[in-house]
Amino acid sequence: MTHRIVIVGGGAGGLELATRLGNSLGRKGRAQVILVDRSSTHVWKPLLHEVAAGSLDPFTHQLAYIAQARWHRFQFQQGELLGLDRKARTIRVGAVTDLDGVQVLPERHLPYDTAVIAIGSVTRFFDVPGAAEHSFTLDTVEQAERFRRRLISACMRAENHGVGRGVDITLIGAGATGVELSAELRNSAEVFSTYGLHHLDPQRDIRIRILEASPRILPALPERIATEAARLLDELGVEVIVGARVSEVRADAVATADGSVYSSDLVVWAAGICAPDITASLDGLETVPGGQLRVRQTLQSVTDPDIFALGDCAACAWPEGGDRAGGAAGASKHGECRVPPRAQAATQQASFLFLSLVRRIQGRSLPEFRYRDFGSLVSLGTFSAVGSLMSTLMRRSWFIEGLLARWGYAALYRRHLMALHGLRRTVLETVGRWLRGGTRPRVKLH
Repeated sequence: MTHRIVIVGGGAGGLELATRLGNSLGRKGRAQVILVDRSSTHVWKPLLHEVAAGSLDPFTHQLAYIAQARWHRFQFQQGELLGLDRKARTIRVGAVTDLDGVQVLPERHLPYDTAVIAIGSVTRFFDVPGAAEHSFTLDTVEQAERFRRRLISACMRAENHGVGRGVDITLIGAGATGVELSAELRNSAEVFSTYGLHHLDPQRDIRIRILEASPRILPALPERIATEAARLLDELGVEVIVGARVSEVRADAVATADGSVYSSDLVVWAAGICAPDITASLDGLETVPGGQLRVRQTLQSVTDPDIFALGDCAACAWPEGGDRAGGAAGASKHGECRVPPRAQAATQQASFLFLSLVRRIQGRSLPEFRYRDFGSLVSLGTFSAVGSLMSTLMRRSWFIEGLLARWGYAALYRRHLMALHGLRRTVLETVGRWLRGGTRPRVKLH
């Protein structure tokens, strides 16, 4: 009987894994590869801050799972993960309805021989009052698009109220998402003034603020990157307030523990992540604080060797991390250093699992995963970028900024596209988008 591999989650890691397994095992008929995701399309998650700012149209960058499945010899099943039965070896997938509420697909149970959980992460609010109710998050394209529409509406209302009204935007959390979004928003503010919002001064009237509880921005990255990013944000007119622990989010303001209150028309919560709630109810699979599934170095669940996990939802030890990982690795209260929740980690794990699952079907022993930190890059939109590249041979990092860093940041997305489409199609699509770019506004205005 054909071995059934069910991959739950079509993010960067899950989709790359399904594509490679389909091209290999699926094409040769050696395994049946099934990808499950609640959405019908894929957009690379690190692009969502650009979607939120309007500088990227998600519809030109999205990929239909069903088309990718057809091209690369795997199957796609749409639906949300509802549960897992380890004894019966089945995944329970929720029903799918259309925009009118009509059921398109019923609830299903998908049998598996090997299951891979790659459902990513969601925003963590740390039980702050009002945070979930009054903040925007950037976990999905729909959430990013909702914020973008509200941003345009807020700017139009401010324009109609005349000089002095302005728009106050508060970003909670100065990690990569908060820093990158603030720069993209400044870029959008500059563009808005050229498309009809003539009464709004992009620097004075669109006020962007970041609140960070830690002593500095980008606390998970090297201090030199944080220092340079802070300098660039200051040049952009982004107000950065560190040591500000948020105590409450209101409909029109954000309060901090020191008693300060910041008026806010729009609030984005980017202060932390955790695994989706469903991980706690997956038939007894062991989790860690934060909800991630605890896995061995083989990426197999410590509870069940037939279940693997990768990406943000997996808690995998990183013995080589040590002091070099810092906060990025998410050290536990027991001092265990873990693989950080980054896109590069998910893609490395996807490549590793591709080889491991081929060996598993062949009945061979499985290797152990070793994470390699290739450095960190932070984009400040069209203005600049900063980061570090890790040299494995010399065991040190090289600081880069400006055009070189921007090229490096863009290359991360191109690498993801190449994993999904190959070199030729990636080059053609990149050229096509560049040619079409001259016929569209610099931001999405509708």
